Amino acid sequence: MQRIISALVLGAAASPALAAAEGKPFFSLANSDFVVLISFILFIGILVYFKVPGMLTGMLDQRATRIAAELDEAKALREEARALLSSYEKKSREVQAQADRIVAQAKASAEAAAAAAREELKESIARRLAGAEEQIAAVEAAAVRAVRNQAVTVAVAAAGDVIAGSMAAADANRLIDQSIDTVAAKLH
Repeated sequence: MQRIISALVLGAAASPALAAAEGKPFFSLANSDFVVLISFILFIGILVYFKVPGMLTGMLDQRATRIAAELDEAKALREEARALLSSYEKKSREVQAQADRIVAQAKASAEAAAAAAREELKESIARRLAGAEEQIAAVEAAAVRAVRNQAVTVAVAAAGDVIAGSMAAADANRLIDQSIDTVAAKLH
């Protein structure tokens, strides 16, 4: 502390007002260049005494260490980000491939379902046509039977009229008795 005070006193004593004289010798307090030189040397000495260069160097070393650590951390983060990006790109490709497979399977399944539906429709049409043909045949057979029955009825009626007109009453009674006997024999 004493040295600081003495340095300040010497600095105040060697003021620029004292050093303003021209033509004075260099090593005189009246020479401003000499006063500036002494002040600079004292300033440097004070800095060295209080270990300011060491503190500055330590601070710079700490800062350099901190910057190096931050750079290492940034590199690690960049590598991690690259790894994550690579992982996400790989997953994206896998998901896209899976989606493509699902779409292909869906298309194949849809085509198979369409083919099955077409085949089922053909079978259904064939069954309906066969059913319609059977119904037509049944209706046709029923119509033929109805026409035959009607023809038989008309023929029987006509025959009855012809027989009734040409047969006597005694012959008609005898035919009725024979018919009753025939029916009775067939029923028992």
